[in-house]
Amino acid sequence: MRGAVMYGPGDVRVEERDQPKIVDATDAIIRVSAACVCGSDLWPYRGIGVEDVIWPAPMGHEYVGIVEEVGAQVETVEPGQFVVGSFWASDNTCEICRAGYQSACINRVPMGALGAQAEFLRVPLADGTLVATPDIPDDDLLASLLSASDVLGTGWFGAVAAGAGPGKTVAVVGDGAVGLHAVLAAKQLGAERIIAMSRHESRQRLAREYGATEIVEERGDAGVDRIKELTDGLGAESVVEAVGTQESMLQAIGATRAGGRVGFVGVAHDVALPGMELFWSLVHLHGGPAPVRRFLPELLDLIWKREIDPGSVFDLELPLDDAPAAYEAMDQRTAIKVLLQP
Repeated sequence: MRGAVMYGPGDVRVEERDQPKIVDATDAIIRVSAACVCGSDLWPYRGIGVEDVIWPAPMGHEYVGIVEEVGAQVETVEPGQFVVGSFWASDNTCEICRAGYQSACINRVPMGALGAQAEFLRVPLADGTLVATPDIPDDDLLASLLSASDVLGTGWFGAVAAGAGPGKTVAVVGDGAVGLHAVLAAKQLGAERIIAMSRHESRQRLAREYGATEIVEERGDAGVDRIKELTDGLGAESVVEAVGTQESMLQAIGATRAGGRVGFVGVAHDVALPGMELFWSLVHLHGGPAPVRRFLPELLDLIWKREIDPGSVFDLELPLDDAPAAYEAMDQRTAIKVLLQP
């Protein structure tokens, strides 16, 4: 089968890979209908955090598709069904999963290690990882369903972790796909004001379509000052951090009022929090790798009923063989998010 493989920073190739097979009785094999490039894929592409990477590495952890085959112990999905899965495979039965944190399942498997940017994919722990749609979806729902595999669920978790809800003012640091979906989530959760922090006109437009009431272009301390100007000097009650840098994390904490909440979902690289600043901030911090599986049933229902359109975050669609161009487009920020069609 064809699949995307990264040979080193900046070096993505599409080549023949071994066809996946059932390994464990809890596995499923799916024919991938759509995959995509994630902002987190750009970290190794840019040579960041690659010290332990074994090259060449299969790429991709977001996926939707048709079940081709299931192991003997799989009960909840069957061949022919269209399914969406999380970027972490989880059993969804352990104590941690039952508490709603499937991304920390005691038996979790990182789907990125299996490479979803491919024609076929083995999904471990299929019963706890995959959710079937009511029927085969219309083509125009494909992008939205794919977004639920990671970026929509991650943005949603960020908003939930930040305590977004009715009457709240929510600020979102980061205007990538996750940040934009955090805006969408905050709107769905009932936030009264949603402040999107973005310098890019196309992303600002999409943020407003998703529910942003105000845009702040400033960054760093200037961004914090602007958020406080908009909130009577107090800061926002809920702030989503969706970047993963030192500047973005400090900006998120600084923009949060005392007693407020920061939901951090950007993959953190070289982030160190100054203890005394954190001590005096009196903010709640909660985040990490999103437990997407917790939210999948609700998100798929909203998408299926066409109550939300998260798929509009994909502004470029390419065939799988053009995966190198997809990485380049996202690296150069000429695309927000690229869908790959096997």
